[in-house]
Amino acid sequence: MTGAAAPAGPAQIDGAPVVLLDGGMSNALEDRGHDLSDALWTARLLRDAPAEIAAVHRAYFDAGARVATTASYQASLTGLVAAGLGNREAQQLIGSSVTIARNVRDSLASNGTRRWVAASVGPYGATLADGSEYRGHYGLSNAQLRDFHLPRLELLAAAGPDLFAVETIPDIDEAEVLVDLLDEVGLPAWLSFSILGRRTRAGQHLSDAFAVAASAETVFAVGVNCCPPADVLPALETAHAVTGKPTVAYPNSGEQWSAAARGWQGAAAYDVGLAPGWVAAGAAYVGGCCRVGPSTIAALATILETE
Repeated sequence: MTGAAAPAGPAQIDGAPVVLLDGGMSNALEDRGHDLSDALWTARLLRDAPAEIAAVHRAYFDAGARVATTASYQASLTGLVAAGLGNREAQQLIGSSVTIARNVRDSLASNGTRRWVAASVGPYGATLADGSEYRGHYGLSNAQLRDFHLPRLELLAAAGPDLFAVETIPDIDEAEVLVDLLDEVGLPAWLSFSILGRRTRAGQHLSDAFAVAASAETVFAVGVNCCPPADVLPALETAHAVTGKPTVAYPNSGEQWSAAARGWQGAAAYDVGLAPGWVAAGAAYVGGCCRVGPSTIAALATILETE
């Protein structure tokens, strides 16, 4: 690893061998009866039902998760304003995603257990609600990507999360912009790519993708999320070899998202028995993404003995 040493992430701070992350926000909200079919996805409930988002955070903490990931993945100023909100209200809602998670975290008796709030930073393609986050290559310049991401990063950071969860990034171009911005904003972050096999969703070699974060001062961990569970292990081995940093792994259930059908297809294939192998390969942060709920996180807590 080149450049400055990465800042301490939750695992280094706590001294634990692995930190258990939460699971998907969207599936947990859908299980509670919410329709998330509009373009704002979970971000709509920041306005319409914030108590439901809080309930999901609480459910994951109760299951053993040590990190709450905010409901800001698909929240952006452009998207919220396009949905009819004023700019000031949009800014407040983005910040509220952190406040909700922090309030839940702070309401829990610690009993010596440390918990963190990770502000979710999804890719530009997530705001298009057309599956672009699984393709990348948006046709935007670096300046345009910077103009999209920086205001959200600043709003989230101002709300006081412990770290950024920069997640489901599909290509190197967007990762390069984000890494520069993360060092500019200065909050610790993990950077997680969405992959298929041994390549990013945009088709780039993972060794090239992880190299983008190797010298980033604020990126304390790299890894993968929202990918088939079977793809995790080789990706982690590559990430650790390229960067020397701890790795993060939170795949989806194994089902595939269909943008045309606006739904998940295929069979679930998340086997918690794979997780010890991920940890052995260097994963310091393990959880789940889409379609992975509190019951699976509880099973991970048992098998990884994080409590």
